[in-house]
Amino acid sequence: MKIALFPGSFDPITIAHVDILKRSLPLFDKIVVGIGLNSSKQGFLSADKREEIVRAVFQDEANIEVQTYEGLTVDFCKRIKATYMVRGIRSVADFEYERAIAQINQTMMPEVESIFILSKPEYSAISSTIVRDILRNGGDVSSFLPKEAIQYL
Repeated sequence: MKIALFPGSFDPITIAHVDILKRSLPLFDKIVVGIGLNSSKQGFLSADKREEIVRAVFQDEANIEVQTYEGLTVDFCKRIKATYMVRGIRSVADFEYERAIAQINQTMMPEVESIFILSKPEYSAISSTIVRDILRNGGDVSSFLPKEAIQYL
């Protein structure tokens, strides 16, 4: 069984995340959306809220699971038996950052292969960071989030 991890903070999940994940589905038997928790960072949404939103977005997708995790992403891959990691690339800067992480991960756990999927041009400017800033300032984020997420914010 080909199991992939799609890791991220998903704080909040955006339509760009959803697009990358849906385009990844045909490649794997199962994809685990791993909501990474960093104890040194204060999230905008609680871990429980992020998990609830992601579950709502993918409730009709039988081969998608949602889990939260702490610690190293490669250790989480071991726990869930994932041999692939899916990452979205929006820009050259994303590629450089993701390449470095993928190379370190490859050294730490050679059996996990990183798969990069380029974002569609219309989603390349969308990031959770920007969406959080809009939310903090009372702006309308409905164009950037999946419709299932709106009710939770």
